[in-house]
Amino acid sequence: MIRIENLTKSYGEHEAVRGISLEIRAGELVGLLGPNGAGKSSTLRMLTGMMAPTSGRAEVGGFDILTQSLEIKRIIGYVPESGALFEALTAWEYLTFVAALYHLPREQAAERIIQFARFFDIEGSLSEKPLSTYSKGMRQKVVITSALLHSPRVVFFDEPLNGLDANATLSLKTLIQSMAREGKTIVYCSHLLDVVERMCERVVIMHDGRIVADGTVPEIKQRTGQDSLERAFNTLTATENLLARAEEFARVLSQ
Repeated sequence: MIRIENLTKSYGEHEAVRGISLEIRAGELVGLLGPNGAGKSSTLRMLTGMMAPTSGRAEVGGFDILTQSLEIKRIIGYVPESGALFEALTAWEYLTFVAALYHLPREQAAERIIQFARFFDIEGSLSEKPLSTYSKGMRQKVVITSALLHSPRVVFFDEPLNGLDANATLSLKTLIQSMAREGKTIVYCSHLLDVVERMCERVVIMHDGRIVADGTVPEIKQRTGQDSLERAFNTLTATENLLARAEEFARVLSQ
């Protein structure tokens, strides 16, 4: 479903993505991890057709990211880390607009909007007030809904739990896992390693623009000799022992 071959992205002299290759099958739920600046967001932007690679190639759903980006946009959903909304619109107006972009029939679009509104418990505010008055969590629910309205075959999540309360977080995590079981391909990008460890059947870790680990959580733990994904991540991506550093810093503060 997703195939990447020697993909690179450079910003001037800085090489953000350094020749990565990766294949993700249909129905896989893959956690994409990495510290800040690892190249995760650049990779997602290239796969969603938002940004052209410097070299290499990639396909999403059999479509080439360079020559068939419009076809890719039709079959994917993307929840960015900070999604922008047309704040003067109500949620109903905004979601109806998004549905029209995907050519959803009006009645089908209305039904799906109501279903998502009930799921996220925002049904009562769909048409009452503009998005500018929404809380961060409510805005995030609208962003997620807009990405899933057209039932995409591939979904890219970049920190989707930002701003969500505990109930919405549990609901969304369950929904994502259910979508993968139904055959949708999910790439889940997050800094919440405990969530990724519980949700994702496969984990890809990037560091300094390269893939440094790819496998199940037990495989990555065994490779690094660590007892948790968090510690394995630290081993693979940190230049120093961060746990020892934090303990030493705590001792300094207590003096």
